Amino acid sequence: MDRIIMNGNSAAAWGAMLSRVQVTAAYPISPQTGIVEELARLVATGKLAARFIMSESEHSVMASLIAASEAGARTFTATSSQGLLLMHEVLHWAAGARLPVVMANVNRAVAPGWNIWADQTDSLSQRDTGWIQIYGESNQEVLDTVIMAYRLAEGVMLPVMLSYDAFFLSHTSEIVDVPEIAEVDAFLPPYQPEFRIDFDDPRMFGGMFGPEHYYEQRYVLYRDSLGALEKYGEVCSEFHRLFGRKYEAAETYRTEDAEVIVVTAGTITSVARLAVEKMRDEGKKVGLMKIRLFRPVPIDRWRQILCPVPKVVVIDRNLTAGLGGVFASEIRSALYPVGERPLVYPVVAGLGGRDVTPGDIEGIVRLCMKQDQPSEAPLFWGLKS
Repeated sequence: MDRIIMNGNSAAAWGAMLSRVQVTAAYPISPQTGIVEELARLVATGKLAARFIMSESEHSVMASLIAASEAGARTFTATSSQGLLLMHEVLHWAAGARLPVVMANVNRAVAPGWNIWADQTDSLSQRDTGWIQIYGESNQEVLDTVIMAYRLAEGVMLPVMLSYDAFFLSHTSEIVDVPEIAEVDAFLPPYQPEFRIDFDDPRMFGGMFGPEHYYEQRYVLYRDSLGALEKYGEVCSEFHRLFGRKYEAAETYRTEDAEVIVVTAGTITSVARLAVEKMRDEGKKVGLMKIRLFRPVPIDRWRQILCPVPKVVVIDRNLTAGLGGVFASEIRSALYPVGERPLVYPVVAGLGGRDVTPGDIEGIVRLCMKQDQPSEAPLFWGLKS
Protein backbone atom coordinates (compact mmCIF):
# COMPACT_ATOMS: atom_id res chain seq x y z
CA MET A 1 0.00 0.00 0.00
CA ASP A 2 1.18 3.51 -0.83
CA ARG A 3 0.15 6.72 0.91
CA ILE A 4 -0.24 9.45 -1.71
CA ILE A 5 -1.43 13.04 -1.49
CA MET A 6 -4.11 13.45 -4.16
CA ASN A 7 -7.29 15.34 -4.87
CA GLY A 8 -10.69 13.73 -5.23
CA ASN A 9 -10.59 13.69 -9.02
CA SER A 10 -7.27 11.83 -9.04
CA ALA A 11 -8.66 9.43 -6.44
CA ALA A 12 -11.59 8.60 -8.74
CA ALA A 13 -9.26 8.02 -11.70
CA TRP A 14 -6.90 5.85 -9.67
CA GLY A 15 -9.86 3.84 -8.38
CA ALA A 16 -10.78 3.12 -12.00
CA MET A 17 -7.18 2.19 -12.84
CA LEU A 18 -6.95 -0.20 -9.87
CA SER A 19 -10.25 -1.75 -10.98
CA ARG A 20 -8.67 -2.56 -14.36
CA VAL A 21 -11.22 -0.61 -16.36
CA GLN A 22 -11.16 -1.68 -20.01
CA VAL A 23 -13.07 1.17 -21.70
CA THR A 24 -13.48 4.76 -20.58
CA ALA A 25 -15.21 7.55 -22.47
CA ALA A 26 -14.68 11.23 -21.83
CA TYR A 27 -16.29 14.59 -22.36
CA PRO A 28 -14.74 17.18 -20.04
CA ILE A 29 -16.92 19.44 -17.92
CA SER A 30 -15.86 21.37 -14.84
CA PRO A 31 -15.22 20.33 -12.14
CA GLN A 32 -14.76 16.69 -13.21
CA THR A 33 -12.29 17.41 -16.04
CA GLY A 34 -9.35 16.37 -13.88
CA ILE A 35 -10.71 12.82 -13.74
CA VAL A 36 -10.67 12.25 -17.48
CA GLU A 37 -7.36 14.13 -17.81
CA GLU A 38 -5.80 11.78 -15.28
CA LEU A 39 -7.34 8.76 -17.00
CA ALA A 40 -5.90 9.97 -20.33
CA ARG A 41 -2.48 10.28 -18.70
CA LEU A 42 -2.73 6.80 -17.16
CA VAL A 43 -3.67 5.31 -20.54
CA ALA A 44 -0.96 7.24 -22.41
CA THR A 45 1.75 6.12 -19.97
CA GLY A 46 0.63 2.50 -20.06
CA LYS A 47 -0.44 2.33 -16.42
CA LEU A 48 -4.02 1.66 -17.52
CA ALA A 49 -4.59 -0.76 -20.40
CA ALA A 50 -7.89 0.68 -21.56
CA ARG A 51 -9.57 2.05 -24.66
CA PHE A 52 -9.98 5.81 -24.22
CA ILE A 53 -12.88 7.22 -26.26
CA MET A 54 -13.09 10.98 -26.82
CA SER A 55 -16.77 11.77 -27.36
CA GLU A 56 -18.65 14.75 -28.75
CA SER A 57 -21.13 14.97 -25.85
CA GLU A 58 -22.05 13.41 -22.53
CA HIS A 59 -24.96 11.64 -24.22
CA SER A 60 -22.46 9.99 -26.58
CA VAL A 61 -20.19 9.13 -23.64
CA MET A 62 -22.86 7.01 -21.99
CA ALA A 63 -24.08 5.56 -25.29
CA SER A 64 -20.55 4.33 -26.08
CA LEU A 65 -20.16 2.79 -22.63
CA ILE A 66 -23.49 1.02 -22.98
CA ALA A 67 -22.20 -0.59 -26.17
CA ALA A 68 -18.85 -1.46 -24.56
CA SER A 69 -20.55 -2.94 -21.51
CA GLU A 70 -22.84 -5.04 -23.72
CA ALA A 71 -19.69 -6.31 -25.44
CA GLY A 72 -18.38 -7.49 -22.07
CA ALA A 73 -15.97 -4.69 -21.09
CA ARG A 74 -15.62 -3.07 -17.66
CA THR A 75 -16.45 0.61 -18.22
CA PHE A 76 -16.04 3.94 -16.44
CA THR A 77 -16.70 7.63 -16.98
CA ALA A 78 -17.23 10.86 -15.08
CA THR A 79 -19.43 13.93 -15.41
CA SER A 80 -21.06 16.83 -13.57
CA SER A 81 -24.18 18.97 -13.59
CA GLN A 82 -25.37 19.81 -17.12
CA GLY A 83 -23.38 16.88 -18.48
CA LEU A 84 -25.24 14.47 -16.22
CA LEU A 85 -28.54 16.04 -17.27
CA LEU A 86 -27.65 15.54 -20.94
CA MET A 87 -27.08 11.85 -20.18
CA HIS A 88 -30.54 11.46 -18.66
CA GLU A 89 -32.11 9.42 -21.48
CA VAL A 90 -29.28 6.91 -21.67
CA LEU A 91 -29.02 6.61 -17.89
CA HIS A 92 -32.43 4.93 -18.03
CA TRP A 93 -31.13 2.70 -20.81
CA ALA A 94 -28.04 1.56 -18.89
CA ALA A 95 -30.14 0.59 -15.88
CA GLY A 96 -32.96 -1.01 -17.83
CA ALA A 97 -30.46 -3.01 -19.90
CA ARG A 98 -28.84 -4.21 -16.62
CA LEU A 99 -25.36 -2.94 -17.44
CA PRO A 100 -22.81 -2.48 -14.59
CA VAL A 101 -21.39 0.85 -15.77
CA VAL A 102 -19.67 2.86 -13.01
CA MET A 103 -19.63 6.67 -13.15
CA ALA A 104 -18.22 9.37 -10.91
CA ASN A 105 -20.41 12.46 -10.72
CA VAL A 106 -18.78 15.51 -9.21
CA ASN A 107 -21.78 17.24 -7.65
CA ARG A 108 -22.17 20.69 -9.20
CA ALA A 109 -25.04 23.18 -9.24
CA VAL A 110 -27.48 23.09 -12.14
CA ALA A 111 -27.91 26.16 -14.37
CA PRO A 112 -29.24 28.76 -14.76
CA GLY A 113 -27.53 30.77 -13.42
CA TRP A 114 -24.21 29.28 -14.33
CA ASN A 115 -22.46 27.92 -11.26
CA ILE A 116 -19.64 25.36 -11.03
CA TRP A 117 -19.66 24.88 -7.25
CA ALA A 118 -21.00 22.12 -5.03
CA ASP A 119 -24.70 21.22 -5.06
CA GLN A 120 -26.25 17.75 -5.07
CA THR A 121 -29.32 18.59 -7.15
CA ASP A 122 -27.71 17.17 -10.30
CA SER A 123 -27.38 13.58 -9.06
CA LEU A 124 -30.54 13.63 -6.97
CA SER A 125 -32.56 14.65 -10.01
CA GLN A 126 -31.50 11.28 -11.51
CA ARG A 127 -32.66 9.21 -8.57
CA ASP A 128 -35.45 7.48 -10.51
CA THR A 129 -33.30 6.30 -13.42
CA GLY A 130 -32.47 2.97 -11.77
CA TRP A 131 -28.85 3.77 -10.94
CA ILE A 132 -27.47 2.87 -7.53
CA GLN A 133 -26.25 6.07 -5.87
CA ILE A 134 -23.44 6.36 -3.30
CA TYR A 135 -22.26 9.65 -1.74
CA GLY A 136 -18.67 10.25 -0.64
CA GLU A 137 -17.29 12.43 2.14
CA SER A 138 -13.52 12.18 1.63
CA ASN A 139 -10.98 11.46 -1.09
CA GLN A 140 -10.26 8.10 0.54
CA GLU A 141 -13.93 7.24 0.19
CA VAL A 142 -13.85 8.28 -3.46
CA LEU A 143 -11.04 5.87 -4.35
CA ASP A 144 -12.44 3.03 -2.25
CA THR A 145 -15.97 3.49 -3.52
CA VAL A 146 -14.99 3.25 -7.19
CA ILE A 147 -13.44 -0.14 -6.47
CA MET A 148 -16.39 -1.27 -4.35
CA ALA A 149 -18.83 0.01 -6.98
CA TYR A 150 -17.63 -2.55 -9.53
CA ARG A 151 -18.04 -5.42 -7.09
CA LEU A 152 -21.56 -4.18 -6.34
CA ALA A 153 -22.55 -3.32 -9.92
CA GLU A 154 -21.34 -6.60 -11.38
CA GLY A 155 -22.91 -8.55 -8.51
CA VAL A 156 -26.42 -7.23 -9.20
CA MET A 157 -25.96 -6.13 -12.85
CA LEU A 158 -26.95 -2.51 -12.26
CA PRO A 159 -25.02 0.73 -12.87
CA VAL A 160 -23.53 2.68 -9.97
CA MET A 161 -23.05 6.44 -9.63
CA LEU A 162 -20.55 7.73 -7.07
CA SER A 163 -21.18 11.39 -6.21
CA TYR A 164 -18.93 13.78 -4.31
CA ASP A 165 -18.84 17.54 -3.80
CA ALA A 166 -17.25 19.86 -6.33
CA PHE A 167 -14.05 21.61 -5.20
CA PHE A 168 -14.46 20.60 -1.54
CA LEU A 169 -13.19 17.19 -2.70
CA SER A 170 -12.56 17.34 -6.44
CA HIS A 171 -9.82 19.98 -6.19
CA THR A 172 -8.71 19.57 -2.57
CA SER A 173 -5.82 17.23 -1.76
CA GLU A 174 -5.42 14.92 1.22
CA ILE A 175 -3.55 11.74 2.09
CA VAL A 176 -5.10 8.66 0.47
CA ASP A 177 -4.12 5.05 1.15
CA VAL A 178 -3.77 3.45 -2.28
CA PRO A 179 -3.86 -0.36 -2.25
CA GLU A 180 -1.64 -2.53 -4.40
CA ILE A 181 -3.33 -3.65 -7.59
CA ALA A 182 -2.80 -7.30 -6.59
CA GLU A 183 -4.87 -6.61 -3.46
CA VAL A 184 -7.65 -5.11 -5.57
CA ASP A 185 -7.48 -8.11 -7.92
CA ALA A 186 -8.15 -10.37 -4.93
CA PHE A 187 -11.24 -8.31 -4.10
CA LEU A 188 -12.49 -7.63 -7.64
CA PRO A 189 -12.41 -10.52 -10.12
CA PRO A 190 -12.47 -9.90 -13.88
CA TYR A 191 -15.82 -8.91 -15.37
CA GLN A 192 -17.33 -11.94 -17.11
CA PRO A 193 -21.00 -11.29 -17.91
CA GLU A 194 -23.29 -14.18 -18.67
CA PHE A 195 -24.66 -12.40 -21.74
CA ARG A 196 -22.64 -10.20 -24.09
CA ILE A 197 -22.31 -9.35 -27.78
CA ASP A 198 -20.63 -12.38 -29.34
CA PHE A 199 -20.70 -13.07 -33.09
CA ASP A 200 -20.27 -16.79 -32.41
CA ASP A 201 -23.24 -16.83 -30.05
CA PRO A 202 -25.65 -14.21 -31.45
CA ARG A 203 -28.33 -12.68 -29.24
CA MET A 204 -30.64 -9.69 -29.50
CA PHE A 205 -30.05 -6.64 -27.33
CA GLY A 206 -32.41 -3.69 -26.92
CA GLY A 207 -35.41 -5.24 -28.63
CA MET A 208 -39.05 -4.24 -28.37
CA PHE A 209 -40.95 -5.16 -25.20
CA GLY A 210 -44.72 -5.36 -25.62
CA PRO A 211 -47.27 -4.97 -22.82
CA GLU A 212 -47.14 -8.72 -22.19
CA HIS A 213 -43.50 -8.48 -20.99
CA TYR A 214 -42.58 -4.88 -20.12
CA TYR A 215 -44.39 -4.80 -16.76
CA GLU A 216 -42.54 -7.89 -15.57
CA GLN A 217 -39.22 -6.55 -16.78
CA ARG A 218 -39.68 -3.37 -14.73
CA TYR A 219 -40.70 -5.42 -11.70
CA VAL A 220 -37.50 -7.46 -11.94
CA LEU A 221 -35.49 -4.22 -12.11
CA TYR A 222 -37.26 -3.02 -8.96
CA ARG A 223 -36.76 -6.35 -7.18
CA ASP A 224 -33.07 -6.61 -8.00
CA SER A 225 -32.49 -2.97 -7.02
CA LEU A 226 -33.74 -3.85 -3.55
CA GLY A 227 -31.47 -6.89 -3.62
CA ALA A 228 -28.55 -4.49 -3.97
CA LEU A 229 -29.03 -3.59 -0.28
CA GLU A 230 -27.89 -7.03 0.81
CA LYS A 231 -25.14 -7.14 -1.79
CA TYR A 232 -23.86 -3.73 -0.67
CA GLY A 233 -23.52 -5.06 2.88
CA GLU A 234 -21.55 -8.06 1.61
CA VAL A 235 -19.25 -5.82 -0.44
CA CYS A 236 -18.61 -3.54 2.56
CA SER A 237 -17.84 -6.52 4.83
CA GLU A 238 -15.38 -8.02 2.35
CA PHE A 239 -13.72 -4.66 1.73
CA HIS A 240 -13.33 -4.14 5.47
CA ARG A 241 -11.78 -7.58 5.87
CA LEU A 242 -9.22 -7.04 3.12
CA PHE A 243 -8.42 -3.33 3.44
CA GLY A 244 -9.40 -2.44 7.02
CA ARG A 245 -11.71 0.45 6.13
CA LYS A 246 -15.33 0.11 7.19
CA TYR A 247 -18.30 1.50 5.27
CA GLU A 248 -22.03 1.16 5.79
CA ALA A 249 -25.22 2.17 3.99
CA ALA A 250 -25.74 4.87 6.62
CA GLU A 251 -23.01 5.74 9.12
CA THR A 252 -23.40 7.20 12.59
CA TYR A 253 -21.45 9.36 14.99
CA ARG A 254 -22.35 9.71 18.68
CA THR A 255 -25.95 8.60 18.21
CA GLU A 256 -26.06 6.08 21.06
CA ASP A 257 -27.87 8.40 23.52
CA ALA A 258 -28.78 11.25 21.17
CA GLU A 259 -31.91 13.33 21.50
CA VAL A 260 -31.30 15.10 18.19
CA ILE A 261 -29.68 13.54 15.12
CA VAL A 262 -28.35 15.67 12.26
CA VAL A 263 -28.55 13.98 8.85
CA THR A 264 -26.06 14.97 6.13
CA ALA A 265 -24.50 13.68 2.91
CA GLY A 266 -21.15 14.59 1.39
CA THR A 267 -18.66 17.04 2.84
CA ILE A 268 -21.14 18.82 5.11
CA THR A 269 -20.78 15.65 7.21
CA SER A 270 -17.20 16.53 8.14
CA VAL A 271 -18.30 20.00 9.24
CA ALA A 272 -21.23 18.57 11.19
CA ARG A 273 -18.93 16.29 13.21
CA LEU A 274 -17.13 19.34 14.57
CA ALA A 275 -20.42 20.92 15.54
CA VAL A 276 -21.60 17.70 17.20
CA GLU A 277 -18.38 17.52 19.23
CA LYS A 278 -18.74 21.10 20.44
CA MET A 279 -22.37 20.65 21.40
CA ARG A 280 -21.54 17.39 23.17
CA ASP A 281 -18.92 19.26 25.19
CA GLU A 282 -21.74 21.62 26.23
CA GLY A 283 -23.87 18.68 27.36
CA LYS A 284 -26.21 18.66 24.36
CA LYS A 285 -27.10 15.15 23.27
CA VAL A 286 -26.59 15.57 19.53
CA GLY A 287 -25.58 12.85 17.07
CA LEU A 288 -24.98 12.51 13.35
CA MET A 289 -26.15 10.19 10.56
CA LYS A 290 -24.30 10.25 7.25
CA ILE A 291 -26.17 9.13 4.16
CA ARG A 292 -23.85 7.04 2.01
CA LEU A 293 -26.07 4.66 0.02
CA PHE A 294 -29.14 6.44 -1.32
CA ARG A 295 -30.50 4.25 -4.11
CA PRO A 296 -31.69 1.74 -3.17
CA VAL A 297 -32.90 3.44 0.01
CA PRO A 298 -31.75 1.57 3.16
CA ILE A 299 -35.09 2.14 4.88
CA ASP A 300 -34.55 -0.34 7.71
CA ARG A 301 -31.16 1.18 8.57
CA TRP A 302 -32.61 4.70 8.57
CA ARG A 303 -35.42 3.61 10.89
CA GLN A 304 -33.00 1.79 13.19
CA ILE A 305 -30.90 4.92 13.61
CA LEU A 306 -33.54 7.66 13.61
CA CYS A 307 -36.66 6.24 15.24
CA PRO A 308 -35.27 6.15 18.82
CA VAL A 309 -34.72 9.95 18.92
CA PRO A 310 -37.31 12.75 19.34
CA LYS A 311 -35.93 15.06 16.64
CA VAL A 312 -34.12 14.65 13.32
CA VAL A 313 -32.59 17.62 11.50
CA VAL A 314 -31.98 16.90 7.80
CA ILE A 315 -29.59 19.29 6.03
CA ASP A 316 -29.97 19.19 2.24
CA ARG A 317 -27.43 20.67 -0.17
CA ASN A 318 -30.03 20.34 -2.91
CA LEU A 319 -33.46 21.69 -3.73
CA THR A 320 -36.52 20.45 -5.58
CA ALA A 321 -38.78 23.29 -6.68
CA GLY A 322 -42.22 22.93 -5.16
CA LEU A 323 -41.09 20.45 -2.50
CA GLY A 324 -37.80 21.28 -0.76
CA GLY A 325 -34.79 19.13 0.03
CA VAL A 326 -34.71 15.61 -1.42
CA PHE A 327 -33.17 13.81 1.56
CA ALA A 328 -35.66 15.32 4.01
CA SER A 329 -38.57 14.27 1.80
CA GLU A 330 -37.26 10.72 1.45
CA ILE A 331 -36.58 10.39 5.17
CA ARG A 332 -40.07 11.61 6.03
CA SER A 333 -41.49 9.05 3.63
CA ALA A 334 -39.36 6.24 5.06
CA LEU A 335 -40.35 7.03 8.65
CA TYR A 336 -44.05 7.71 8.01
CA PRO A 337 -45.33 4.12 8.52
CA VAL A 338 -43.59 3.85 11.90
CA GLY A 339 -45.90 4.52 14.85
CA GLU A 340 -43.26 6.06 17.15
CA ARG A 341 -41.31 8.28 14.80
CA PRO A 342 -39.27 11.44 15.33
CA LEU A 343 -40.13 14.94 14.23
CA VAL A 344 -38.22 15.70 11.01
CA TYR A 345 -36.91 19.25 10.57
CA PRO A 346 -36.04 19.95 6.90
CA VAL A 347 -33.21 22.41 6.24
CA VAL A 348 -31.70 23.61 2.95
CA ALA A 349 -28.17 25.03 3.09
CA GLY A 350 -25.02 25.42 1.04
CA LEU A 351 -26.59 25.59 -2.42
CA GLY A 352 -24.24 26.51 -5.24
CA GLY A 353 -21.18 25.98 -3.07
CA ARG A 354 -22.18 28.39 -0.28
CA ASP A 355 -20.06 27.65 2.78
CA VAL A 356 -21.64 25.72 5.63
CA THR A 357 -19.54 26.14 8.78
CA PRO A 358 -19.61 24.35 12.14
CA GLY A 359 -21.24 27.51 13.48
CA ASP A 360 -23.98 27.16 10.88
CA ILE A 361 -24.66 23.58 11.95
CA GLU A 362 -24.80 24.66 15.59
CA GLY A 363 -27.19 27.47 14.76
CA ILE A 364 -29.47 25.16 12.79
CA VAL A 365 -29.58 22.54 15.54
CA ARG A 366 -30.14 25.06 18.34
CA LEU A 367 -33.01 26.65 16.42
CA CYS A 368 -34.67 23.29 15.76
CA MET A 369 -34.22 22.25 19.40
CA LYS A 370 -36.26 25.29 20.45
CA GLN A 371 -39.16 24.50 18.12
CA ASP A 372 -41.91 22.16 19.30
CA GLN A 373 -42.92 21.30 15.75
CA PRO A 374 -41.19 21.53 12.36
CA SER A 375 -42.72 23.67 9.65
CA GLU A 376 -43.97 22.14 6.42
CA ALA A 377 -41.57 24.28 4.40
CA PRO A 378 -37.84 23.82 4.87
CA LEU A 379 -35.69 26.24 6.81
CA PHE A 380 -33.51 28.02 4.24
CA TRP A 381 -30.41 28.62 6.33
CA GLY A 382 -28.07 31.44 5.39
CA LEU A 383 -30.26 33.24 2.86
CA LYS A 384 -29.17 36.81 2.31
CA SER A 385 -32.04 39.26 2.86
